[in-house]
Amino acid sequence: MLDEAIKGDFLENTWDESMLSSVEGKLARYLKSSASSARNLREQKAKIEALVADISHQTKTPIANILLYAQLLEEQNIPEETKPLVTSLIGQSEKLKMLIDALVKTSRLETGIFQFQPKNSEIKPMLTEAVKQYLPKAQKKQITLNLEPTDAEAVFDSKWTAEAVGNLLDNAIKYTPSGGAVSVDVSEYDMFCRIDVSDNGRGIQEEEQAKVFQRFYRSPSVADAEGVGIGLYLTRQIITGQGGYIKLTSKPGEGSTFSIFLPGE
Repeated sequence: MLDEAIKGDFLENTWDESMLSSVEGKLARYLKSSASSARNLREQKAKIEALVADISHQTKTPIANILLYAQLLEEQNIPEETKPLVTSLIGQSEKLKMLIDALVKTSRLETGIFQFQPKNSEIKPMLTEAVKQYLPKAQKKQITLNLEPTDAEAVFDSKWTAEAVGNLLDNAIKYTPSGGAVSVDVSEYDMFCRIDVSDNGRGIQEEEQAKVFQRFYRSPSVADAEGVGIGLYLTRQIITGQGGYIKLTSKPGEGSTFSIFLPGE
């Protein structure tokens, strides 16, 4: 009966008052309930997918327009006391855009709408592109951003893993003071490959290290810094979704190292 149930062909075929018949009847009712739950779950996922698509589509244009008009207003001859308000408007609009983009990505990952497509690839091109994207931000803050040479390979989805690494670089640059350094190193092992994003910034208190990967968590010590507290959560979702994991080591005042572990060949 269990073998038939596993194949999805289970039917009640014994109709007597024996213990076996009773078990068979209960198993049938359980399987029908499970099938109904699975069907409801598929329907809910479809609704969420449609909702996420609608949110992404309906908010993209208004936010882009708000940013455009605010930037045009900033270029006008406006009173000096008004300029900080326009700057704040631009900053908040960019924050809203970033938040919606992150929530859409997170929803797609959590509901299984998006499926990763990992394949065996060289890590260097992906890391080079990620570092290149954040180099201007590091230079603006006079932070040294260095990628160590590597010829390592791993099994990963290049697009999404680059986003995960980008989130780590963004955080490292954000919380490292001017004149500091951020480095990206790769270590290759038999069963996995490790990517370390290290900085010599403020570091993270031990009691907070388990919390930083929670959605919307922001340490009181960085409450005045930009961000919405979803980048590290999204990073963990991306890495674990590919069969890897992420680890943090940090000492207050000495910096932090976020280590991404990806499956090997």
